[in-house]
Amino acid sequence: MASRRTWRAQLAGLTVFLLSAATALAQPAVEIGCMYPMTGRGALYGRDSVAAIEMAVEAINARGGAAGHQLRVHLADSQSRPAFAVSIARRFIDETKVHFLCGVVSSSVGLAVSKVALERRKIFIGTDHGSSRLTIESAHPYYFRVSNNSYQSMAAGALWLNDLRRERPWRTIAFIGPDYEYGRGMWADLRAKLDEIGVAYEVAGTLWPKLYEPDFTAYIEELKRLKPDIIVNGHWGGDFVAFVKQARALGLFENRVFANFDAGANYEILAALGEDMPLGLVLSARHHVNWPATARNRAFVENFRTRTGRYPSYAAEGAYAGILAIAKAVESVGSPSDTGKLIAALEGMELELPEDPDGFRSRIDPDTHQIIQMQAIGIVRRDPSFPPAAALLGDFKVYRAEDLMPSQQELRRRRENFGNRIAETPSFPESVKEDMK
Repeated sequence: MASRRTWRAQLAGLTVFLLSAATALAQPAVEIGCMYPMTGRGALYGRDSVAAIEMAVEAINARGGAAGHQLRVHLADSQSRPAFAVSIARRFIDETKVHFLCGVVSSSVGLAVSKVALERRKIFIGTDHGSSRLTIESAHPYYFRVSNNSYQSMAAGALWLNDLRRERPWRTIAFIGPDYEYGRGMWADLRAKLDEIGVAYEVAGTLWPKLYEPDFTAYIEELKRLKPDIIVNGHWGGDFVAFVKQARALGLFENRVFANFDAGANYEILAALGEDMPLGLVLSARHHVNWPATARNRAFVENFRTRTGRYPSYAAEGAYAGILAIAKAVESVGSPSDTGKLIAALEGMELELPEDPDGFRSRIDPDTHQIIQMQAIGIVRRDPSFPPAAALLGDFKVYRAEDLMPSQQELRRRRENFGNRIAETPSFPESVKEDMK
């Protein structure tokens, strides 16, 4: 754990005040404390999140802020370490006096920060991390997420697999994913949705490499030996890039359906693989640079590229959405300090986001505090429209947002098994109702 002095030095080096000093003196501010990995393997997601936050904050502050309050964002490096992020979150609350917490890439870090939010009764806007546990088993009034979770991605994947069966009968499935909260939860989410919609299947095998595994050779050879009809992969970022490179060299993709329904088509993966990106893989992501083909999405992608010199990873759109949600809640309530009214404003909130097709708006579910969004799954095809990526997704199948949320029965089952008395019902205990008055 960093000392107080070390932490302050790190925070000072990474804190960004996204408005001028003159403006800061003239108007009250909405203080927002965001945590992202700024070093290590996840640093790209942190950099993209910060760039998108700057885009949103500059636009909102230029039109007068939220209810006369300028947005001021404080940024710190989470280092992808739960204990360190907890320390940052507590100091953001106690010393910086933030009105909101936001951010986080790792699901393990997200779970840790969410506990701080509940403990300190501070709203935490999750912009990235994928574990569905945060909005189901570990749900509480102060946590909201503004990007797809693993249940939604896996629900779309289950529906895609069900559609595939009509064209190409399959029976066996194997799963490989990182051995921590995100990967384990993803496999459970996929099985839950397959069972719910009545898809019969046999599990050929499950493989659990450690996070940041450098050599997947043994796992790839085991998948080849198992010969499943379907391989579902749950890796992300650099791990997925490494896996694809090694799997291609070893012939894993030949005559098989290979899918990654949550993070496989993140733009940075397509860019990193370039000409080495295998065609025909079944992938998705929480945001695509080429879908939907709307004016809003094109503007977001091009504005990001103008600012940074690169196209955005999926993390950028989640961070952008987080700032929009905070600003809209403050605008509705008129103050960043009335926590209970802010929670009520966020519950059911509709947002127009870059990933929304025309005619659809993302909406925050009042029960789970999870944003409800459509999801598109596509097939990798040659497309140099967004270099340095040489391939993008095409042949999209789009799944309705309402079909990707867990049923009330599934919510009750998971919450009762976990024993979360707060999350079992929308009726909160007395200690929480104080903030809801």
